[in-house]
Amino acid sequence: MSNTVHHSVVDRENDYIHAGYGLKSWLLTVDHKRIAILYLISITVFFFVGGFFAFLLRLELMTPAGDIVSAETYNKLFTMHGVVMIFFFLIPSIPAVLGNFLVPLMIGAKDLAFPKLNLMSWYVYNIGGIFALYALVNGGVDTGWTFYTPYSSTYSLSNVVPVVIGAFILGFSSILTALNFIVTIHKMRAPGLTWFKLPLFIWASYATSIITVLATPVIAITLCLLLFERLMGVGIFDPALGGDPILFQHLFWFYSHPAVYIMIIPSMGVISEVVTCFARKRIFGYKFMAYAIMAIAIFGFLVWGHHMFISGQSVYAGFVFSALSFMVAIPSAIKVFNWTATLYKGHIEFRTPILYAFGFIGLFTIGGLTGLFLASLATDVHLTDTYFVVAHFHYIMVGGAVMGYLGGIHFWWPKMTGRMYNEAWAKFSALILFVGFNLTFFPQFVLGYLGMPRRYYIYPDEFQVLNVLSTAGATILGLGYIIPMVYLLWSLRKEKTVGTNPWGATGLEWTTQSPPITHNFEKTPVVTGEPYVYQEEEDKVVA
Repeated sequence: MSNTVHHSVVDRENDYIHAGYGLKSWLLTVDHKRIAILYLISITVFFFVGGFFAFLLRLELMTPAGDIVSAETYNKLFTMHGVVMIFFFLIPSIPAVLGNFLVPLMIGAKDLAFPKLNLMSWYVYNIGGIFALYALVNGGVDTGWTFYTPYSSTYSLSNVVPVVIGAFILGFSSILTALNFIVTIHKMRAPGLTWFKLPLFIWASYATSIITVLATPVIAITLCLLLFERLMGVGIFDPALGGDPILFQHLFWFYSHPAVYIMIIPSMGVISEVVTCFARKRIFGYKFMAYAIMAIAIFGFLVWGHHMFISGQSVYAGFVFSALSFMVAIPSAIKVFNWTATLYKGHIEFRTPILYAFGFIGLFTIGGLTGLFLASLATDVHLTDTYFVVAHFHYIMVGGAVMGYLGGIHFWWPKMTGRMYNEAWAKFSALILFVGFNLTFFPQFVLGYLGMPRRYYIYPDEFQVLNVLSTAGATILGLGYIIPMVYLLWSLRKEKTVGTNPWGATGLEWTTQSPPITHNFEKTPVVTGEPYVYQEEEDKVVA
């Protein structure tokens, strides 16, 4: 991107980190970069809480008998793991942390359109989290993260109400952040930054925000109806009260399938930025990449019924939802193809972010291809509610979303903190994560194919070997998540400082100092060229 930029001399006394001192200056900040850091801290806490539950689950499943926790406790463990990971980590992670930090920087703006609303979003997020943590310490909830009725609305004796209230409140945080992004991208782009000069991470943030604004109110209303039935006995979902439990599933999945794309599309944006930077080539098929992001967002609203093939819906409805689900593969395949084409004959630098990008592309591809089995009516009947489903959505939501999140954190960490991390440890951690992830979840494809149901805490002896492998992988995976915590925190004090653009990347965020000053740029940048121009490097490749 050829721009008229104003390189600033690195002024570490006036960067956003040192712009104010004391806890109050952080808790009352309206600087989007500081709010991103606040989100990073909150989301990391919830990530390790949810991860701890997952580790306990895998410990229990090492042996066929239920010899560590009771069935009731097991139900609560996988419920709280799902609720915390999905609502409090996967959905907000990239938009709230990387989006908050990068959207204004990438479009040449001083801040988001509504800075105070942005701070309010963080407080709303934490208030929702407090309700969930209250339920956790008060005995937990056992409904599964899907809250299927009428069990959750009528029969469960666990803490359904505080968890549902927490998820309901959390939705407002997502909506406020998404609205802020949409208005900012529309109204605050730098002069010359037209839609087709936008970085693909901005396209991804825009598409994700639209999904969030349109879909989140549906789950909010659904959770309200659940509470009405549970607290007041109003017959909405419980057949005994004149309700329809299938209605809950329709409403729940109308949000929750698009929510998968809220998790994965931002990762796609991150990977696009990383691949083009470390391949030292312009992204292959830029406009197709942008169109593909929007196509995935649109298709995401049309496929919720594939979660309900065995719910008794008509064969004709099932056929339509199956066909639409297969169509999602088209824009997804465009993205994988274009990333691969960008890497082809690229002058690839094997730094830590590109390792995460490789991991993302491989794991997302496996997750996507196995999703075709679940989109097919005939095979889904066999695989529904088996470990095949567990493995599939973990390959997408953890292998994809978390790899993208960690890749993005490593890519922009020097910009966020002004410090480089230990590259050797970072590469080692990326390798550990990839190995640990596959050892954890690939055996679960086999378990599901062989017929082991999900959410069972006892199982026949013949499934033990695969479960032990999965638990061993989870242990390695957990170690892989802890290592980055250590070297990233270490880097804040001990590692060397970096300049404005340590990766030699294009993009407006790399034209301001690291870490950026409070208002991002000394003067408003002017964009005059195309995005992702690595012409010098491309010439070298051609030569």
